[in-house]
Amino acid sequence: MTRGTRDDGGTTTVEVAIALPALAALLAVLLAVGVAVVTQLRCADAARAGAREAALGSADAAIVAVVERVAGGDAGATVERTAGMVRVTVQLPVRLPALGLSGGRRMVTASARAQCEPGRGCP
Repeated sequence: MTRGTRDDGGTTTVEVAIALPALAALLAVLLAVGVAVVTQLRCADAARAGAREAALGSADAAIVAVVERVAGGDAGATVERTAGMVRVTVQLPVRLPALGLSGGRRMVTASARAQCEPGRGCP
C-alpha cells in the first residue's frame, strides 16, 4: 500500500499565518518583561550601592556618581538623611530598543536604607 500526498487545501498555510503573529507577539511580550526585570535589578543594585556610599558620609554628588556608575547615566537619585539613617531612591527609565519602543514614561523605582557609620557625617 502506497501513501500518496494528500491535498490539504492550504489549511497548513492558514494555520501558520494565524500562529506566527501570535508567537511573535508572545516573544515580544517576554522580551519586554525581561528588559523590565533587568532594569529593576539594576535600579535596586544602584540604590543599595548609593545607600552604602551615603552611610559612609559621602556628599550627594559622590552618591549620585556611584548610582550612575551602577545603573547608567540616565538614572536619577535622591538622598534623604534622617537621624542616623540614610535612604537613597533611584529611578530608571525602561527602554525597549529591540522593539523600537522607548519607555521614557515608564520608570522603575527602588530605594535602599542604611544606618550611618558613627562619626562619618550623617545627622
